[in-house]
Amino acid sequence: MKTLFAAAALSAGLLFASAASSDDLRATGDLGLIIERATGTALIVESTDRTVLAQVEGLGNLSHASVVYSRDERYAYVFGRDGGLSKVDMLTGQLVGRVMQAGNSIGGAISDDGKLIAVANYKPGGVNVFDADTLELVSEVPAIYDEVGNQSKTIGLVDLPGRRFAFSLWDGEQTWILDYSKSLKPEITKLEDIGVFPYDALVTGDGRHYIVGLFGEDGLAHVDLWKEPLKVERIMDGYGKGEEPLPVYKMPHLEGWAKANGMYALPAIGRHEVLFMDERDFTEVDRVQVHGQPVFAMARPDGRQIWVNFAPPHNDTIQVIDILDRKIIKTMKPGPGVLHMEFTPRGNEVWMSVRDKNEIHVYDTTDFSLKEVLPAEKPSGIFFTSRAHQLGL
Repeated sequence: MKTLFAAAALSAGLLFASAASSDDLRATGDLGLIIERATGTALIVESTDRTVLAQVEGLGNLSHASVVYSRDERYAYVFGRDGGLSKVDMLTGQLVGRVMQAGNSIGGAISDDGKLIAVANYKPGGVNVFDADTLELVSEVPAIYDEVGNQSKTIGLVDLPGRRFAFSLWDGEQTWILDYSKSLKPEITKLEDIGVFPYDALVTGDGRHYIVGLFGEDGLAHVDLWKEPLKVERIMDGYGKGEEPLPVYKMPHLEGWAKANGMYALPAIGRHEVLFMDERDFTEVDRVQVHGQPVFAMARPDGRQIWVNFAPPHNDTIQVIDILDRKIIKTMKPGPGVLHMEFTPRGNEVWMSVRDKNEIHVYDTTDFSLKEVLPAEKPSGIFFTSRAHQLGL
């Protein structure tokens, strides 16, 4: 037996020694994908030396595109607005799979076991689920919400523990939970009357709370996923305090909500404010007046800072809020069209897309110095492979 183990160890050692001699061997932990929305392309980048490694073509309409990663970080799944689902090999820089699965899509998620890819669709309204290896369609869930057969746009699709997904119905005012733990024919839980025009949603990092933003009401919907039976509760009701909201030029993104120091920081719809909400009882703690209507309010990984970008016409500006006293400590003007931000895994740097300058800016998050400028064609979303290990991203 000892001889057998020794032979196996020697064989494995020779294999890894042979592989390690290759100049092309690299890991995936510092890689990322940057969407170039105007050209249907994406850049593969690495954040250690801040370089572009490859450009991937043929990804279709990438307005409002989003990305999730396989558990080993090898593959990126790109969700295009045209209904395209694309699979990109992050190590070879190749498009290795693509299906046109709907007419209009709005993002997706990957199951906690890495086996299923779910896509939320506007047209036809519903969720399609695919095998992560082959991109074969394995489940269709039309979002039919009434007896007449009306079909709703779906939004706020996230992965949940236990091979489940949650999403909400824009037209149907419902939240559905799909459970694929037993088979590819899901058990569906439907929660009704969540509020008017749910437009986006998130799940907290522990998988407990599903929170839905409401465009048609002054408040949020909340589902505690740990408490049975599941039910919808209203939180932050009337946060506008009866004041007339401003015209909304770009919807806030709930995925970018920050959780830090026992609070959530969230962008207020139609207001020049970032709201702070207690993570235990979802009551308002504070609100900070900011430069414009916030789109993303994102926490540095250690939670000390909240970085905020804005809707037009104020989308040339970034503001940084210190979480301790909730004061703005830095205002920056990278340039017109700052669409998205992404922190490196430990938060020493933040990458941001400056669309109208065709640039990616990399900033130090301690002294706010500009560390690098990379060229990109109308860049938007930035997605690092560290997302592979985070629930709901």
